Amino acid sequence: MKYGNAMPASPSFAADQSETRRFATGRQFELRRDDALAVITELAAGLRLYSRAGVQLTESFGDDDISPGATGITLAPWANRVEDGIWYLDGKKQQLDITEASRNNASHGLLRNAGYTLVDESEFSVTLEATIFPQHGYPFLLRHRVRYELDQALDLRVSQTLVNDSQGAAPFVLGAHPYLRIGDVAPEDLVLTVRASTRLVADDRLIPRSTAAVAGDYDFSAGAAVGSLLVDVALTDLSFDGGVARQTLTAPDGRSVSLVQDENCQYVHVFVTDTFPGRSKAVAIEPMTGPANAFNSGDGLRWLAPGEAFTMNWGITASL
Repeated sequence: MKYGNAMPASPSFAADQSETRRFATGRQFELRRDDALAVITELAAGLRLYSRAGVQLTESFGDDDISPGATGITLAPWANRVEDGIWYLDGKKQQLDITEASRNNASHGLLRNAGYTLVDESEFSVTLEATIFPQHGYPFLLRHRVRYELDQALDLRVSQTLVNDSQGAAPFVLGAHPYLRIGDVAPEDLVLTVRASTRLVADDRLIPRSTAAVAGDYDFSAGAAVGSLLVDVALTDLSFDGGVARQTLTAPDGRSVSLVQDENCQYVHVFVTDTFPGRSKAVAIEPMTGPANAFNSGDGLRWLAPGEAFTMNWGITASL
């Protein structure tokens, strides 16, 4: 049951095993449909693994590990970062806990270390939910519900719904942090395609300060070799076709894996790193409803009225 760098021949998370041992990421929810497999974690409602026909399509990690580099976690009530953890509500300063000490930011929301409760489970789907309680810098009560499904085409579909149980409107950005791969193909040999026309220009703390037209090393519209690429950038003004934007990794043999996102996700964050454990490179393609520091810039920021709900949809498809 070690999913690290290569797919095991016969992975299994039988119910009795899940109940008798403790995983670092909590209970493991396994979905199977024909040759598709998805493993979802209790911790952060994270995507630990998605594979088709034995081909691993996401990065993963071991049983005794938490997700390295935020692998597969879901993000609420903000994605990415809040500068200095500070924002203002009706003119009153709000101070979030600093969770990225190296850059003095509040990073990746409030549920990264939270266990989710099972709401519904079937052969091909699972729904988990966690409560965001009022706390330092975020005085609101909300629920984040995440549903994973393997559909008839064997694609992975994910919906994230935020419900406001507070008495006042609450600001939010939703997101997720999957890393994509194509089996044992060397990451450097993959080609990354993202059709976007605008990038957010960030400072050395990864806080956006301006925007610019996509160009040069940030232009993936015609496909760019991962090769020596190292980027950490948010893109917007995405190309939607039929209400869906598609970001793709393609192997030299023509196989591909894509992240798809709906029009509620107007941003995508591309993170290509050489620090992922056991991998020469790893490619995160992150659907987001807003960019880093949205609580201060207002870019992509939404406010959820009391009793209302908001849903973003994304997923992973493959051509193998």
